[in-house]
Amino acid sequence: MEVVILPDERQIAEVGADGIHALLARKPAAVLGLATGSSPLGLYEELVRRHAAGQVTFAAAQAFTLDEYVGLPADHPAAYRNVIRRELTDRVDIADGAVHGPDGMAEDLAAAGADYERRIAEAGGVDLQILGIGTDGHLAFNEPGSSLASRTRLKTLTDQTRADNARFFDGDESAVPRHCLTQGLGTILEARHLVLIATGRGKAEAVHQMVEGAISAMWPATILQLHPHVTVLLDPAAASRLQLAEYYRTTWAHKPSWQGI
Repeated sequence: MEVVILPDERQIAEVGADGIHALLARKPAAVLGLATGSSPLGLYEELVRRHAAGQVTFAAAQAFTLDEYVGLPADHPAAYRNVIRRELTDRVDIADGAVHGPDGMAEDLAAAGADYERRIAEAGGVDLQILGIGTDGHLAFNEPGSSLASRTRLKTLTDQTRADNARFFDGDESAVPRHCLTQGLGTILEARHLVLIATGRGKAEAVHQMVEGAISAMWPATILQLHPHVTVLLDPAAASRLQLAEYYRTTWAHKPSWQGI
């Protein structure tokens, strides 16, 4: 796991975009994994800027989102299919049919989860997956206690997650759905490169557990310790609980430029 501590969100966005930019340059038909929430917004803005400047194209790429609320109408602004369109995919040249998400309106949600797994596999798997982390260490909607080998499935959201996400529902926690379809931890681990972004002191304990704690279902993100290629992009506040922070800074400062992330 490579931990990169950067001064601010702008530099986090630039380093993350560099990784995606390099991937698309060497593999134009790359499969991207897209996260929603606040953490990747700066990265998406930087990718949109580079696309507008003619520096990067998504024309041959595909994308899969991590999760979707269950029961939100297709036109609801908080539905993740709409969030990802507003923040990224409608603003670059990726084909609309190349952006996929779990079907939170499916009558048979178990079958919808299995179908999503099949579509990811048929696309060749995810080359680079963007991730955030919850204050309780959840990845996607894999709440504490989730199976570390889980696949795309129905999950019930914790009260903490619903409270955290109320800001996307005009502050009304009661409007946040109780259930979602989410990629499982085992699904996420199959992506070839994982790029996790965390900012703010509120994420500091979860980041500490993820990077330096024991692997445990109580902190689902700790499963990333088992992946061979994880990049964690942090601001100083999110890194404030890390015991080895100075080592991570030294490693990044002396990393050969040709390696990238």
